[in-house]
Amino acid sequence: MLGWAGQAVAVPLEPGFITCGEHGPDVRFVVLYEPGTTAEDAGIETSAKCGATMAYYPQIGVGVVLSSDRRFVDLMGRDRAFSAKAAVGKSKHLPTAPLTVDESRADRTAEQSDMSMIRADEAHGVTLGSHSVVVGVLDSGIDATHPELSAAVDPSRSVGCLGGKADPAPAAWRPTTSAHGTHVAGVIAAADDGHGITGVAPAVRLASVKVVDDAGFVFPEAVVCGLMWAAANQVSVANHSYYVDPWLLTCDRDGERVVVESVRRAVDYATRRGVLSVAAASNENIDLARPHGQAVGTGGERRTLDGGCKVLPAGLRGVVAVSAVGQDRLKTAYSAYGLGVIDVTAPGGERDACVLSTVPGGYGRSCGTSMAAPHVTGVAALLAGRHPDASPQALTRLLTSQARAVACPGDYDLDGTGGQDAYCSGYAPYNSFHGHGLVDALAAVTQ
Repeated sequence: MLGWAGQAVAVPLEPGFITCGEHGPDVRFVVLYEPGTTAEDAGIETSAKCGATMAYYPQIGVGVVLSSDRRFVDLMGRDRAFSAKAAVGKSKHLPTAPLTVDESRADRTAEQSDMSMIRADEAHGVTLGSHSVVVGVLDSGIDATHPELSAAVDPSRSVGCLGGKADPAPAAWRPTTSAHGTHVAGVIAAADDGHGITGVAPAVRLASVKVVDDAGFVFPEAVVCGLMWAAANQVSVANHSYYVDPWLLTCDRDGERVVVESVRRAVDYATRRGVLSVAAASNENIDLARPHGQAVGTGGERRTLDGGCKVLPAGLRGVVAVSAVGQDRLKTAYSAYGLGVIDVTAPGGERDACVLSTVPGGYGRSCGTSMAAPHVTGVAALLAGRHPDASPQALTRLLTSQARAVACPGDYDLDGTGGQDAYCSGYAPYNSFHGHGLVDALAAVTQ
């Protein structure tokens, strides 16, 4: 286990028990405990099995543990302990070119066709949202010095969660290498001030909850920390524009079950505490309702996909899963889909018409379901302002019932080769491409 200075020390235990020693580098694990396990009991068990508890969430029985003993997983149980960080490579799929930043603060709202598509511009004539609503942006951090976001970001509700333990120091929740979180934040709540762009719900407050590290990874312990923070800090809506590593699709079996179960427990707890989670469906143009075939894991291992494999957190019950449409109101070529998985859709941008939003130092464009999700989060925030006592389930019903139906296309041959690039199932009011339809901000504030 670890000594007071963070170094591994040998701990001789009672006869018949394990003697812990330094066998390798420190490794961080997410660990499952029986629900109801106290922090004291979790700590005793963890120490006896050669680990040191870094954070423990007794409400859900999930801990973050550091161990240098290579036997730790076997000692704790492979169905209980998993290290996502140890399972990944050194870097994720990051943009190959730097984001082009436009520093001009001229009025850019005429370029926001995405806001017109969901009638956010019309909704602003009724309300800009409520300052009492807090939206958690679980992402790579928000630039709170950006003039469009400085009034929205609430430092007292912001936190860094990269190690699985909440760190409220500003340096822990500010962006470092990624503009992603700032871009997402602008879609939700950029100020309606006559400069730059305007978000869907400009009057709401934002909590910067950093869960994406500098290499682009999102580990389960960071997501657990972020959701537990949201639950404890009166967050109404949490935006998740990512999938949980180390796999695009995480299967509810073997060691992967630890990842699924830890995130599921945190989502369920946050939902019970009044947090509505909205998540991007991912960008691989796959049918999330019918995972199958072989996938190559992060370590090069081959994994067989089946119906128990999900994109986290979008594939979990109680999470609003969002696909992306282009300006033609049709699922984009990259967006994942799936009947019974996708709840609603929103603009994600495509080709030369990516979504314009805030980035550190100015404005930039980006495409993806990562951009679609915050449009939905913004509409949910408007609903939360109009219905302050509504539960996450009630907000979801409002979102889906007010969405404008988008039918399946008669032909989805995007490259003109005569083949279908994906198959849409369902009918106009509810289908695998668009769920219940395109979210409607005007309906959210008038119906």
